[in-house]
Amino acid sequence: MPETDLTVTADDGTPLAGTLSLPVGPGPHPAVLLLHGSGPLDREGNTRTLPLDLGHPLADALAAAGIATLRYDRRGAGATPGVWEETGFTDNRRDASAALRTLAAHPDIHPDAVGVVGHSEGALHAMTLAARHEVAAVVLLAGFAREGESAFRWQAASVFGGLPAPVRLLRRPLGALAERLLARVKRTRTDVARIAGLPVNARWMREMLVHDTRDDLAAVPAVVPVLAVTGDKDIQVPPADLDEIRRLVPGGDTEIHRVPDLTHLLRRDTGRPTMRSYRRLLREPVDPELITLVAEWLRARLREPLRTPSDERRAARP
Repeated sequence: MPETDLTVTADDGTPLAGTLSLPVGPGPHPAVLLLHGSGPLDREGNTRTLPLDLGHPLADALAAAGIATLRYDRRGAGATPGVWEETGFTDNRRDASAALRTLAAHPDIHPDAVGVVGHSEGALHAMTLAARHEVAAVVLLAGFAREGESAFRWQAASVFGGLPAPVRLLRRPLGALAERLLARVKRTRTDVARIAGLPVNARWMREMLVHDTRDDLAAVPAVVPVLAVTGDKDIQVPPADLDEIRRLVPGGDTEIHRVPDLTHLLRRDTGRPTMRSYRRLLREPVDPELITLVAEWLRARLREPLRTPSDERRAARP
């Protein structure tokens, strides 16, 4: 799989360092933009404490399917400059849009066969790109269909349920404390705030809480196919939102999968889902059946890119 460095210039001039993985053979190729979850993640989807390692195995599988992949370091991560704690949710969305434009304009990429794959927060931005840009296909891994605050509250309750029994006995006082902390975040006006003595990316949180993904899902063009996958052991987004995604997206080619035992980390766990198992799960690779599902689904939908007017003019030349 040939790989080259590719820098995306963000709207404010920040260079987002990335990698373009290409299939073997001449282009132009169909391609996807890969968007990772929340936090200061590098192009592979990793932080020092949470190495998801999604980027390379997915790019390998897509290259084998004849599809190129662009993935990049978030602001303040990897080789991209900046301060993640000062980067808002909408900044991440604008960066994703700039990356999509850069990918579509690359000479080795067919501009009419560009899709997007998003995981967690990346799935939310993928919904927006589908609603506002010309993309040929969308894959949503662990995305939700509701307002951000509702998803945040669902996640908090779900994670709390997996804590040890002595901690769960403190549900009422801890719940009251969490409500006070959430109210403090909402009242902040700075990028970074200290909440309970810790620095918090307050602007990201404020913008995420009011973002409603249902608006974008309903605006996805009817001709754009959508694949939505969430594990039934996901404790960070509601698996039941898959049905709402299918209901909201206008097109007829919307496919949902609620994968047995799959967690938010895209690994399978046969035990009770809890964040305490994350360290153990991260010793395993991303679920290979999930990788295969995404690659095969995209190959079927990006294999025959639409002909552009420029293609037709070239074909008509003697």
